[in-house]
Amino acid sequence: MPTVPRAAGAFEPMSDETLPIDTLQQRLAGSMKLVDTTCRLAAQHDLGQVLETVTDSACAALCCERASLYLYDERSQELYTRVVTELEIEEIRTSLESGITGWVARRRKVANIPDPSNDARWNSAIDRQTGYRTRNILAAPLISPHDDRLVGVLQLLNKIDGEFDPFDEQLIQAFGSHAAIALERAQLLDEARRTRELEIEIEMGRQIQISFLPERLPDIAGYEVAAWWQPAQAVSGDYYDILQLPDGRLLLTVGDVSGHGVGPSLLMASVRAMLRVLTRTCTDPARILSLLGETIDHDLNNGRFITLLIAALDPVTHELQYANAGHGPALHYCRATGEFQHLASTSLPLGFVTDFKSQRSETLHVDAGDLLLLGTDGAIELKNENDEIFARERLEKLVHENCDRPASVLLPIIRDAITAFHPGELPPDDVTLMLLERKNG
Repeated sequence: MPTVPRAAGAFEPMSDETLPIDTLQQRLAGSMKLVDTTCRLAAQHDLGQVLETVTDSACAALCCERASLYLYDERSQELYTRVVTELEIEEIRTSLESGITGWVARRRKVANIPDPSNDARWNSAIDRQTGYRTRNILAAPLISPHDDRLVGVLQLLNKIDGEFDPFDEQLIQAFGSHAAIALERAQLLDEARRTRELEIEIEMGRQIQISFLPERLPDIAGYEVAAWWQPAQAVSGDYYDILQLPDGRLLLTVGDVSGHGVGPSLLMASVRAMLRVLTRTCTDPARILSLLGETIDHDLNNGRFITLLIAALDPVTHELQYANAGHGPALHYCRATGEFQHLASTSLPLGFVTDFKSQRSETLHVDAGDLLLLGTDGAIELKNENDEIFARERLEKLVHENCDRPASVLLPIIRDAITAFHPGELPPDDVTLMLLERKNG
């Protein structure tokens, strides 16, 4: 007759012909408790509830004083408790290399210790700390049925009516099998929940950051302005803005915090707030840049720095006064000559020196048809599948070939060229471009 494979968590047949009736009743009650626990675990998805159900039920089913469930922390190679019945301390954390629980975890075997005080593996520190006396121990590993991964260790202390026997060993293994499945499911759901919550928080951060950018670019008499902002992740260390100065000029600024992601985005939010305060009373770009550098210096640590260009445009005289803290690309295209002028740096980036001072502002004249292009290095440093960089020359060529088009048309042309150049869905670095064109006539 063919043999029927034993189900996970099922018991090996044991002779019960000589067992007293109360022992049989106790074993039956323990088995029924296992069935009840299995049904309860199937409906539970919260990690805390699973831990409490397993420890309380195992303690009751095996008629012992205390139960503890150690979870395995793979990174630290430690076992730690989150739920323990009747324990005087909040958490136990132990190395995988020590104690009876460590031995069970490493060997993946049940340990039935009738007298822990005579066992070299036992660590009596918890008993000394709590005043509790451990008479006997039964512990079993919790192994994932999917990938044979260690999930934890279930440990029971002090059988009420004597010592743990072979039936108890089978019963704790059955509890361990069902507990491992329930814990793995709860942990996966918990991780999925945390991931989703993080995604929601990041998206909220993205929406907040978008609200920091100009909701609508201003109408400037005789000029047209267009902008594009594309983060490498949900949030960005890039920033652009157009502000009204007290003297009637318009302040254009583009900045880039080194790196990308949440950290740089928080720094850039600080830059935005500081600029909006400084520009209420100060109008000289170099002075604004110096004050900003002094103010934000203490926030720039771990190698962080900020490149930033600040330009004040007089739409009546068409004079552009600027200060540049190591920022680029920053280009002035002269329609009359077809040449580009780089808006050279007037100081080092913010964060490069403690005593930050921007030199005096530089000035240029914007003639009819001229174009000002302010961007971040993500626009020119991205690479294609052949490891070629987009480069400033390619950007200049696009502007030169389409110089007769208005800024609102030219910007999408540049954007599409940059997007097509990089094979990935998102650029490897944040990309920002702002175009300012002085109209003809």
